Order: sequence, then structure tokens, then C-alpha cells
Amino acid sequence: MIKHSIHYFVLLLVTLLISCNSTSKKSKGEPLVSNHVDKPNIIYILADDLGYGDLSSYGQQNFKTPNIDKLASQGMLFTQHYSGSTVCAPSRSALLTGMHTGHTVVRGNKEIQPEGQYPIPDNTYTLAEAMKKAGYTTGAFGKWGLGFPGSEGDPVNQGFDTFFGYNCQRLGHKYFPDHLWFNRDSIGIKENENFANGVYAPTVIHNKTIQFIEENKDKPFFAYVASIIPHAELAAPEELINKYRNKFLPEKKYKGSNNPAELNNGAYQSQDESHAAFAAMVDLLDQQVGEIMDKVEELGIADNTIVIFTSDNGPHKEGGADPKYFNSNGALKGFKRDLYEGGIRVPMIIKWPGKIKEGSISDHVSAFWDVFPTFSDIVGIEVPNNTDGISFLPELLGEAQNQKKHKYLYWEFHEKGGRQAVRMDNWKAVKYNVLKNPKAPLELYDLSNDIGEQNNIASEHPDIVSKMQAILDSARTSSDVFTFSQETFLGHD
Repeated sequence: MIKHSIHYFVLLLVTLLISCNSTSKKSKGEPLVSNHVDKPNIIYILADDLGYGDLSSYGQQNFKTPNIDKLASQGMLFTQHYSGSTVCAPSRSALLTGMHTGHTVVRGNKEIQPEGQYPIPDNTYTLAEAMKKAGYTTGAFGKWGLGFPGSEGDPVNQGFDTFFGYNCQRLGHKYFPDHLWFNRDSIGIKENENFANGVYAPTVIHNKTIQFIEENKDKPFFAYVASIIPHAELAAPEELINKYRNKFLPEKKYKGSNNPAELNNGAYQSQDESHAAFAAMVDLLDQQVGEIMDKVEELGIADNTIVIFTSDNGPHKEGGADPKYFNSNGALKGFKRDLYEGGIRVPMIIKWPGKIKEGSISDHVSAFWDVFPTFSDIVGIEVPNNTDGISFLPELLGEAQNQKKHKYLYWEFHEKGGRQAVRMDNWKAVKYNVLKNPKAPLELYDLSNDIGEQNNIASEHPDIVSKMQAILDSARTSSDVFTFSQETFLGHD
């Protein structure tokens, strides 16, 4: 009895010491917490080319997105959140590095043949690596676009324990692909060979996402769910297209490619019912968000799980897409590849039970490069010194009085003649054709009363124009790969 009592006492003492240690502040760079209860799971859902107005919670009138609307009713809806860029790869680079496109390593859609994009260098410290440092299991599901298979930018070389989906965003145009990637292995899909529409890839990827959540329910996990929906081409399961058939007339027919070589390289297939297909794709995306929410409830981890939903840039006009018909950018001007609000302002909804006030709406100005420092604050690790971001954790917790604000937000785009934009307070400056004409005139808008950027008031505010131009001149560093010169990097996303 005495021997067992001593063992029990030692065990109790060790338990108490561990418990005390878990509540004390750790050394620099280590988590501030040490158990799963204190470390919330994080599920970051990134839609592909979903516009600011494509959700019913943001004003969409043509169809409903009930599951995403429910997420908004249970969390916080942001009205002034911005993507990292106006196209895919640099937007994702800004997200995963915490740097805007004047600093982040991938600033455009530079292609690597036959499959993949320019890789994030090995020495880049990514959000996924930070989450692993905090003790998280990490998984990426969907579209990557930041390093061809086997490169230093491969997701499994950038902090993700598991990757399943499309490595290459160009090949991500195909919704019935002949292969997907599972970590370093190419997984063939026989049902889709010879351009057969046998297996719908977004469904397979979603199932893998659910599996990852199930397998890691007992430990903290970070799931980066980079959906391929609703980017072109427009394709969805027949039962969902049938749900919307003849509801959005007149239909828009799109004649795509029938050339096998072009289709294998990312060309779009034809679609006779573009409107129905688009609505069906957003419907499926909404269903998948709902299934993720249901799964964390079923597993009993909902109260300790943060769910974030957003989009990588504004709505596209390719492959038969008709954003004007659906009012996909709402009251905003511009589309994908624009640096007007319609190209970069995106929906963002965050649910965090017990922390975020349900049904709250935030007008805090934030951007993709704020996610890295925010997650760092949440999980208790040091924020990288080179980030352009500001943690919006105080905003989430209802502590607006403690929320820091940006002096400015900056974007640059290397295609279409070169474009730059900056937001400072409610002022928005846009400059186009900067590669052809570095002295191109700067447009100036006051977003407080002109959210649609209809009235260029640059001539009325020369002092503001001068300040904005100074930011455009100083906000970026040079890049040997993504040179902001006469050379443009045409790519696919």
C-alpha cells in the first residue's frame, strides 16, 4: 500500500507540474498553451474566384447559400476584407507568407511546364510551418499553385503533413482530371481517362478533407481547404445542374476546346448551360461547407474549432462565367485581374464559438497577409518579423479598442500592362499600365461614399495623390523573378 501511495503521489506531483507549466507563458517562439482544449482547431476554407456578391449573406439574389449564411449567423462577417492579389498564385503566396505582393516571393502566375507554378523557395517561412511549430497537424486540400511536384515549393516541403488535390492551377481547370496528387504521389483516375466525366474531383477532395478532420479530431489540426470551386471551367454533377436547369434564362452557351492537347493543358470544355452550372457549383461549395460544419459537430469538437470562409480574388469571366448576370461583384467595380474593389475585396466569415459574438458584422479593414499574424496570436507563437500583416484577433474577440489598423494596403499585378493599387484609410488609389507608362496618371477614389469607384477625384486632392504615389514608389522590393518591368508573366490560374 505504501509503495502504491508513493507512486500515486509522484504521478500526482508530475501531473500538477505539467498542469502549472501549461498555463504559464512559454519562452520566445513557443506556444503559450500546451493542450488541445486551449489550442483551437483551425479550418480555413478558400473558395476559388468567388465574388463579393456571390453569397446570399452578401446580397446574392439569384440563389441561396444557406450553410455559409448559417456560418455568418454564428460568427462574424467582414465587409472590408481583401485578398492577397487579384489572381490565384500571388494571392495564396500572400496568405501563406504574411506579405503583400510587393514583398511576397510569388507575385504572379509564372508557369512551370509540364505541371505547376514557380515554387516558393525552401527558406520561406510559411503559415503551415508556423502551425506545425505550434504543435498542429497540418493538411492542405484542393489547389496549390505555389510549386511544381517535387520542387522546394511542393506543399509537403512547405509545412503540410498531408496534401491532396491539384498541384498545378492550370490543370486545376479540369473538374474531371485524369490524376490528382496525394503528397508526392500522382494518383491516376481511370474513370476520367480520354476526357470522360466519371469522377468529379471536388467531391473526392472534399471527402479527403472530411477524413483528415476525423483522423485528427483528438489533436489540434490546421486544415487549409483550398477549394477549386467555382473557377472555370464550369462543370458540376448532373443532379445539381438539373436543379437549376432553365431557371436562369436566357442561358449562356460557351464553346470551348475539343482539342485533346489543349484540354490536357488547361483549356476549358464547352458548356451549354453556363448559368445553371455556375449556380450548381456554388450550391455544391455551400453544401461542402455545411458538411464540414456538421462533421465537427458530430465529432464533438465544434466548440474548439475555428472555421473561416473566404475567396482568393474577385469573380472571373472565363469559360462561360457570367458575373454581370449574377451580380457577382455586388456594388463593386471590376473583376478578377482588376485592382479595383471588385477584383480584390472578398467575403470573409469567421466562426469561433464562445469567442466571437454570433451574428456580428465587422468593417475592420484587413487582408490576406493579416491571417498569419492572427493565427500566430491565436495559437501562441511569435509573429514573424518580416510580415506586412496585423493580427485582427482583438476584432474577433470584440476588443475593437485594442485593434491596430494598417497605415495602408498595397497590391501590384504584373499582367495587363502592370497595375498597382493602395488603400489608405478610406482613400483608394489605382494605377494602370505602369509597365508601359511609369508616369501613368493615378486614379483616386473615396470609398466612404464611392464604393463603386465611379468618381475619380485625383484632380481635387493633389496632396493625397502625392502621398499615394509615394507609397506606390516605396511599398515594394525588387524581385529577380517577378520583375516589375516591361516583361510580364502570363500564366493560368
